[in-house]
Amino acid sequence: MTDLKHRFEAFVKLGTFLKSFCDGIININKTTTDSSALSLEFKECISQAKHYNGWFTEENILFCLNNWADALTKENLEEWLTPYNLNNREPKNVALIMAGNIPLVGFHDFLVTLITGHNAIIKLSSNDKTLLPFIAKILLELEPSLKNNILFTEERLENYDAVIATGSTNTARYFEHYFSKKPNIIRKSRNSVAVLTGEETKEQLKALGEDIFRYYGLGCRSVSKLFVPKGYNFDAFFEAIYNFNPIINQNKYANNYDYNKAVYLMSEYKLLENGFLMLKEDERNASPIASVFYEFYENTNSLKKKLEENKKNLQCIVASNFVENEVPFGKTQLPTLNDFADNVDTIKFLISL
Repeated sequence: MTDLKHRFEAFVKLGTFLKSFCDGIININKTTTDSSALSLEFKECISQAKHYNGWFTEENILFCLNNWADALTKENLEEWLTPYNLNNREPKNVALIMAGNIPLVGFHDFLVTLITGHNAIIKLSSNDKTLLPFIAKILLELEPSLKNNILFTEERLENYDAVIATGSTNTARYFEHYFSKKPNIIRKSRNSVAVLTGEETKEQLKALGEDIFRYYGLGCRSVSKLFVPKGYNFDAFFEAIYNFNPIINQNKYANNYDYNKAVYLMSEYKLLENGFLMLKEDERNASPIASVFYEFYENTNSLKKKLEENKKNLQCIVASNFVENEVPFGKTQLPTLNDFADNVDTIKFLISL
């Protein structure tokens, strides 16, 4: 197994490459010809991803890549890994079953598995089959010794020592049964919510639009529910998010908007809408595409209690000085290395194997 120093340096170099790629500058410490070829191939890979999954627009893919480029710096990785002892570890085979709802949603598991010295056996979602294999190709260009530590497979999983599986609540039941005899992390569906008080600035509400619309609301970190005080007036909210209106020009989003609006109207639900987003009063957290649910609260103490009781189903709570571990407005889709999915420390899990 490649030692920690080389694994660490490989991901730092990957971050540098991704940053250069996103900035339109080719710089990978190789010859100009090779670097150009790799970058051109990466552009083709992104085009293929868009072809296979209509939700994977170039804008959203580059947003994701740039966020990882910002995360994978020497300073960030050192700060992240300092609390752990990652040396002299016997490699285990870790099966990674990945979701495909947003671009590279499983990259953090991929990173953690390799950085802790284990082998990654990866089963990709059919919705995201091109991006991570190419990221792995770039990584192997930078650190060829990792070749035997990465395996992509479409076959039945075999010879694994542990499992990290991400899916819906329904598939999680299958995962929990199937992988029960191995150390595992099984992730179910989660949603993110925002708490509004009526005191938010226009800038905060505009930033909330990023939490709602980025990745078309398909991520577990996407805000799908608003908690608002009794009598809340949504005019300021609709005004602040208006600049996100071009989203309706995306055909898949527009089709969902039209379909869900028709369903709501046929059911005679009361809606608030602005031509590209519908608001519906509903106690559930998971709203359909192009809509966000909202719920009134009487007092802050009862709401805090409700959020605490429901925390196992929540990925992020967007708020301003309301609850512990809240996420600032506009930051849900900018997770850091320390933002472990479902608040389960995958590094601790993997170094305990």
